[in-house]
Amino acid sequence: QVQLEESGGGLVQAGGSLRLSCAVSGRTFSSATMGWIRQAPGKEREFVAAISWSGVTTYYADSVKGRVTISRDNAKNTVYLQMNSLKPEDTAVYYCAAKSRYSASASYSVGSYTYWGQGTQVTVSS
Repeated sequence: QVQLEESGGGLVQAGGSLRLSCAVSGRTFSSATMGWIRQAPGKEREFVAAISWSGVTTYYADSVKGRVTISRDNAKNTVYLQMNSLKPEDTAVYYCAAKSRYSASASYSVGSYTYWGQGTQVTVSS
């Protein structure tokens, strides 16, 4: 069983920064593609960023590119999302998700992720 637990969300002013963490239990972490997906009120879940099992390759949504950095520490079974220059439109629940590195689906495909955390709220005030 794989479990994911996010932390680090909160309330921040526009222009501020937050660092989200996702602790993963289970032996499959080091071989999993990890992603961050967000969902704003009344909207569908939206891909934010993903990182390959090795950490070599990263993917970002255009809406966050240049402001967000995804990273992972396989020794700690943890994936991070550093968010800078936050905007009110970044307000959402942020979910950590995992899928097999062998998944044929694109990393930006929200529906391709197998395991999900409970989410952490990020609120950006103007």
